[in-house]
Amino acid sequence: MASPALNLLLGPHAPDVLAAALAQYGGELEHLQPGHVNVRPSGAGTVMYWAAVRRADGSRTTEILAATTGRHIPHGAAVIAGEHLGEPVQIGIWRWPQDPALPALEAATDPGVLRELGLGTTEVTDVKVRAYRPAQRAVLQVCDGERTWFLKVLRPSAATQVRARHDLASAHLPVPPVAGFSADGMIVLPEAPGTPLRSVLADGAVAPLPEALEALLDALPAELTAMPRRRSHLQLVDDNAAALRWAAADEPVVLAELDDLVDALHTVEEVPGPVVPVHGDFYEGQLLTRGERITGLVDLDTAGPGERIDEWAMLLAHLSGLDLDDQWHPTAGRYAAEVLAHADRRVPPRQLRQRTAAALLGLATGPFRIQHPHWPEHTVARLELAKKWLASAG
Repeated sequence: MASPALNLLLGPHAPDVLAAALAQYGGELEHLQPGHVNVRPSGAGTVMYWAAVRRADGSRTTEILAATTGRHIPHGAAVIAGEHLGEPVQIGIWRWPQDPALPALEAATDPGVLRELGLGTTEVTDVKVRAYRPAQRAVLQVCDGERTWFLKVLRPSAATQVRARHDLASAHLPVPPVAGFSADGMIVLPEAPGTPLRSVLADGAVAPLPEALEALLDALPAELTAMPRRRSHLQLVDDNAAALRWAAADEPVVLAELDDLVDALHTVEEVPGPVVPVHGDFYEGQLLTRGERITGLVDLDTAGPGERIDEWAMLLAHLSGLDLDDQWHPTAGRYAAEVLAHADRRVPPRQLRQRTAAALLGLATGPFRIQHPHWPEHTVARLELAKKWLASAG
């Protein structure tokens, strides 16, 4: 059975809990739809909802609400405490953009934000929310009528480190330089030129050669190795498996596939490689291109010390995952094969396949996170793909 936290946040009682909190803002909840779910290995969770709300004046709006459980409820959230399934549960709730863990978020939605940061004299004319993970991060795309900017909002302590990463990398790579910064957690970045590599692959257009990817990674500055180090894909196996077990607690087919994969990954001996500067989340969605040229590298939030083999493994995990979806052009599969052939000449092939399998386990919660209507089937497909990668290691 799912954890009491997830059962409450995603079950039939969720509207009652959110409605009680919404009433404090003078709103009546008419409909609630989960949009993004983050599950932690402990079983605690954070959910972003789309909510249809009726205001006291009779007007109707669609709002973003968020709820989180466990030890990570940020100070300032509206807290509801009680018992569910025989266990005590606390829930922290807030509405967009008043995220208590992201104090800069409300200011980022202000039309005068660019003017306040000294980046122009006009007001923002268009705002798009590109990403929002409650209590973690938000990315807004804003336009002032002339230029497009991206406002990245993080916890203040994290924003300081991300700014430092951009300052280091933008001197050596096509990384957007920091154009504005606020101590409460907002980073302003100019729009990077080019087309996302993911779109290029979907259209079957010309993509950069794997050698260009390696040259990009080679250019990461050595100073990044002074940043905190993340665990490798193999070191994250147990945490990723625990989170997926909570998400799929009522899906025996998913759990059986997961157990088989984890048992096999537990037999893998991790062979440490050279520590070098890495991006930390290197895949096609982070790259912008024009033809064979790489014009942008984004999302340096996890850049730091690591192993190059994990960079190739993450990219291959994403590319092979795209090949599961019929909507993708055959170019994606061919490109994955080119990247694999190149990476095999740079890192130990057997270890590369093992780490790619581990990286796919980390991606297996993706369909659940976005609440895909057929997420169990999509999750099984990713787990089966990971097992194929592992079997190909010999």
